[in-house]
Amino acid sequence: MSVTDRRAVVIRIFERYLVEVVERYDLCPWARGAREGGEVAVEVVWGTPSLDAWVSAAEELLARPATRVAMVIAPELVITPSDLHAVRGNVALRIPTAGVAEFHPEARLDLSTPPKLVPFVRRSPDPLLQLVPLALLDQVRGAPSAASLQQQAQILGGVAAPPKLDVAARIARANHSMLTEMHGDFTRVLQAIREDRDTSYARVGISASLRP
Repeated sequence: MSVTDRRAVVIRIFERYLVEVVERYDLCPWARGAREGGEVAVEVVWGTPSLDAWVSAAEELLARPATRVAMVIAPELVITPSDLHAVRGNVALRIPTAGVAEFHPEARLDLSTPPKLVPFVRRSPDPLLQLVPLALLDQVRGAPSAASLQQQAQILGGVAAPPKLDVAARIARANHSMLTEMHGDFTRVLQAIREDRDTSYARVGISASLRP
């Protein structure tokens, strides 16, 4: 299979996660609009990406005029959640104009508090980094419906101190309440996507597709 074919498979799996998990469970209420508006930019980095590879891919996506959310996916990367968090920190230092969040396929469910649930909410099929331009947050300040959009972008973008914590807290509590009741169904959807991923990646020759 060509790189183009392999990339298409990775993006198809990611879009299943975006639609069937993020949008279906309303984890990010503006996600559907961003996707349908062509504002979600995606790139795939192969093997074990260097810091420069992560940064280069992210900067290319963020340079596109339409980008509101940039996703850099590493489908062949075998990495622990803590190591991916370290990568996120290094990328954030290199790209200070964006909020950066890591998503990891092995994040554990922890319903003890809303903040501790966040990694599980970000349990994507592959390790990935999401970047949200900080300029977007400035642009939406003061608009009639901007507060909700701003807070949601900050939550997913990993910005440490959103200005209206009450909105962020409501979103976190809503996700926590929903998953407290529906985590079984949620986990089954994630598992179905994971099985599709493993089968599809093996078929097109994407390595490390059968991680333990």
